Amino acid sequence: MLRKMTLAAFVCGMMMTTSAQSTELNELNPGDKAPSADMKMTNIDGQEWSLVDVAGENGLLVMFSCNTCPFVVGREGRSEGWEGRYNQVAGMAREQGIGTALVNSNEAKRKGDDSMEQMKLRAMEAGYIMPYLVDNGHKLADAFGARTTPHVYLFDSEFRLVYRGSIDDNVNSAEEVKETYLQDAMTRMAEGKKVKPAVTKAIGCSIKRVS
Repeated sequence: MLRKMTLAAFVCGMMMTTSAQSTELNELNPGDKAPSADMKMTNIDGQEWSLVDVAGENGLLVMFSCNTCPFVVGREGRSEGWEGRYNQVAGMAREQGIGTALVNSNEAKRKGDDSMEQMKLRAMEAGYIMPYLVDNGHKLADAFGARTTPHVYLFDSEFRLVYRGSIDDNVNSAEEVKETYLQDAMTRMAEGKKVKPAVTKAIGCSIKRVS
């Protein structure tokens, strides 16, 4: 459960989250294979990547994200946001032979805050160490049933889902995290153990879809 999230700081984000939760989407369940794994998406460097291209020998981590959601980038003086932990979990994934993809599916904001140019700027400012891919028409997000930014999905070497949900239990401060859901899932997967919990609630802003 997220702690110390102030209403004033995140009321807009929570309203968008509620909207996302009301959208009818078929979410992936543990054991499901990664859909649309061969679909090519454009990276901020202009290269085309699929999830198959990104995957490592031991698995794949997909994180749906964006450029402006306070749950991602934080709210000055009130929250760090989860973006500051992206490189940490991606680095841990790399050490375990897991490839990481950051995916922007906000099609409704593609001509604004989530344009390719803004994605390039965001990646540079945050120092992303993973590909940051454009999901045109939110096709990948729809296939995954992804709802929020952020929303994370961890797959094993056979592209079977072992974990989906939040990175950890505290968007406000990495120092106050008590449940490192994603890191624990990667560790247990590497050890050949069943991931527990395999599903947590993804909390953030809704992915901005178009009709």
